[in-house]
Amino acid sequence: MKAADLAALRDEPACAHNSQAKLGCARPTPGAAAGGCTFDGAQIALLPIADVAHIVHGPIACAGDSWDNRGTRSSGPALFKLGMTTDLNEQDVIMGRSEKRLFHGIKQAIDRYSPAAVFVYSTCVTALIGDDLEAICKAATERWGLPVIPIDAAGFYGNKNLGNRIAGETMIKRVVGSREPEPPPVDPTRPNLRVHDINLIGEYNIAGELWNTLPLFDELGLRVLCSLSGDARFREIQTMHRAEANMVVCSRAMLNVARKLQERFGAPWFEGSFYGINDVSTALRTFAHLLNDADLTQRTETLIAREEAQVRAALQPWRERLQGQRALLYTGGVKSWSIVSALQELGMTVVATGTKKSTEEDKARIRELMGEEAHLIDDGNPSGLLDLARTYHADILVAGGRNLYTALKARLPFLDVNQEREHGYAGYRGMITLAQELTRSLESPIWSAVRRPAPWDQRSLPVNGREIESVQRLEVAHG
Repeated sequence: MKAADLAALRDEPACAHNSQAKLGCARPTPGAAAGGCTFDGAQIALLPIADVAHIVHGPIACAGDSWDNRGTRSSGPALFKLGMTTDLNEQDVIMGRSEKRLFHGIKQAIDRYSPAAVFVYSTCVTALIGDDLEAICKAATERWGLPVIPIDAAGFYGNKNLGNRIAGETMIKRVVGSREPEPPPVDPTRPNLRVHDINLIGEYNIAGELWNTLPLFDELGLRVLCSLSGDARFREIQTMHRAEANMVVCSRAMLNVARKLQERFGAPWFEGSFYGINDVSTALRTFAHLLNDADLTQRTETLIAREEAQVRAALQPWRERLQGQRALLYTGGVKSWSIVSALQELGMTVVATGTKKSTEEDKARIRELMGEEAHLIDDGNPSGLLDLARTYHADILVAGGRNLYTALKARLPFLDVNQEREHGYAGYRGMITLAQELTRSLESPIWSAVRRPAPWDQRSLPVNGREIESVQRLEVAHG
């Protein structure tokens, strides 16, 4: 990819990181890929597209990066679960065989799996040796009559967010607009219902969270043309240009997709969250406002009133058990404030939250929720997190999977809210699941057991009706 193209992608006008003091995302530091490289980000963004063959063009080690490390789920095809790579070695590079291996790899994927399309990801090695992905994919498309899309996102280009953005840009340039959507189905029970088409951008269907919100959209007559990219199909991405409104779901790295859909096709967009009762209701109301349909607005308010009443009634016994519990939250980006809102609605106190990947706008929302004295965590090293937990008397650590063992070693209850989790917390139903999982973790009998002194550390132990001061003395007594 040309340097000018990379610079344009880093300088995203819709991103709050852009300001007079700082234009665009930070440039990469050579040799550093902490938090994920560009290739990693591109895979994360596109891998959930379920009916596509995803081929990593590079050494075998790159194929394991990000592959199936997220709990994204599919309601149909499982092709995205298969890791495909050209598995380049030194001889392929030296003898110039890498492009031929890729062409044959594309043929093998098409012949064996009949995918809807093939995505080919460049890596550091293939970008450095100058493999022409564009020409190879074009030749393969002409040969087999199937879309073969090059994803030029070599790891050394920058960080993970840049990879997300390149992936979205590729979809806009090469896929979106290449197909028209089917006419919306007619509901025989509501023949006069006006159906509106929408997109969800940056929704990855972690632990099936998308399925908590789709029934709400169906009831309101909002057809989700595409969820980019959770549980998506290639044909759905092709029709994204026909949406009347778009929502960016907790993923600022794909703002470029929403912005360009508005510039080219006139679809307004907003950024929202499905975590927490108020945030779900706000997202539904915002769609109704953007679509400017009075009947939709009325039906939206009716649905919100019903769902909020039901979920608040269902949450009441859980709120009584969670009331006053203190949570230390360490996650990134938009979740740094959206999860705060959800925890507060359950009656919990958030003592501190992470802001490592948060924008100034995110931090402003945190202060609005937690107050101006909110403690923001920039560096989440294990010792620092445990010091904060002790200082603020946290009852539970709510963070990503990499912090699990930090919490367990400190005998602190833990809940995973990042991509590896098994439970979906989005939507009204997700709030009930979140409350249940928090309660189960906090009230697990294991904590009272592991926090008690070990028997051999107790001051005195009853033995044969006599108290012996220590295990060491017991050992002496028995020679």
